[in-house]
Amino acid sequence: MQNVPITVAYGDGIGPEIMRATLRVLEAAGARIAPETIEIGEAVYKRGQSSGIDAASWDSLRRTKVFLKSPITTPQGGGFKSLNVTVRKTLGLYANVRPSVSYDPYVATKHPGVDVVIVRENEEDLYAGIEHRQSDEVYQ
Repeated sequence: MQNVPITVAYGDGIGPEIMRATLRVLEAAGARIAPETIEIGEAVYKRGQSSGIDAASWDSLRRTKVFLKSPITTPQGGGFKSLNVTVRKTLGLYANVRPSVSYDPYVATKHPGVDVVIVRENEEDLYAGIEHRQSDEVYQ
């Protein structure tokens, strides 16, 4: 069985530390992955890329179809776009799907019969980046 290529971004701040630990855990668990590292975030923004990600990185994401990323820094002000929102919109990742299930009786819980899926839309509304000032007190 071949290793599965995945796109990995170490990010900024505590991101590299988190990613190193995550990859160690995946390796110890026997995950058959072949990480392709891309650079995203603060350094890319500072090079003049307003979205925080270069074209070559998009190529990796489209090829592997798997993105393991750690936290990134989006500079404040100056027209910088959130990389998270940019990735969601560009790749059509319109929903954040979070299944939640109870592991009763193996894990003690007040709610033993829980089997819920939460779907959060994450491209529109606040994520759209479109704002309108209706009056001095009202923004849409």
